[in-house]
Amino acid sequence: MTKTDLVEKIASKTGLTKKAAGDALEAVLETVTGALSKGDKVTITGFGTFLVRSRRERMGRNPQTGAPLKIPATKIPAFTAGKALKSAVK
Repeated sequence: MTKTDLVEKIASKTGLTKKAAGDALEAVLETVTGALSKGDKVTITGFGTFLVRSRRERMGRNPQTGAPLKIPATKIPAFTAGKALKSAVK
């Protein structure tokens, strides 16, 4: 399902126009992105939790030359599914 498909589904289920549904979806995505960029956790009860995880620095290898290289520490977005979402997918 693409973003456009999601907007169409939201519009049909809520009775909103596609423009209003698109704006609502954009607002939700921007809010979640903003919270994660500040390091906050976003929990949607029954759906899941969006959070930021830290990866430590580690050693890797260049696949072409085999030379060792240092992979720097980084932060990545993560999602943990809630109980209701897990049971709905089963």
